[in-house]
Amino acid sequence: MFKHIIDNDIELRLVNVQYAEEIFKSIDSSRKHLRKYLPWVDTTKSAIDTRAFIDNSKRQYAENKGFDAGIWYKGEFAGVIGFHNINPSIKGISIGYWLNERFVGKGIMTKACRVFVDYAFNTLELNRVEIRCAEDNFKSGAIPERLGFTKEGIIRDGELLCDGYVNSLVYGILKREWK
Repeated sequence: MFKHIIDNDIELRLVNVQYAEEIFKSIDSSRKHLRKYLPWVDTTKSAIDTRAFIDNSKRQYAENKGFDAGIWYKGEFAGVIGFHNINPSIKGISIGYWLNERFVGKGIMTKACRVFVDYAFNTLELNRVEIRCAEDNFKSGAIPERLGFTKEGIIRDGELLCDGYVNSLVYGILKREWK
């Protein structure tokens, strides 16, 4: 099973059904915070829904189409980070992520993203990594900016969220730009 220790406080583990209840409880306890930018939050009503997410993630992993890892902070489940939308024609991939509100502002996601970008370039031998976020999601947008990504543009009405369409910012970084 995939496991990566980032530092004394942060660990990444491949999502697994044994964590379904913890993941669901984290979503449920941070529902108001998460639903503003994540359209799937309202349809995640029980640990059964979380298990379906985990099953889909495991299928993705088995088919070499990406994977999701749980983020553990000081032994507590804190959020998820994942690879999505592999584009073999340009050797590119997208990273998605979320954190329980209690863990925001501790640098956890920046460290997890750094590990994922390193993995994309050095292990998967990809050429491009992309992160998208809602235009007004400043905390999420700060992560790729801290990591040296380039803000490449805005996709108007690029995402349908709970309160309607929002513009999406697109950030990208190429292997030759990654330090």
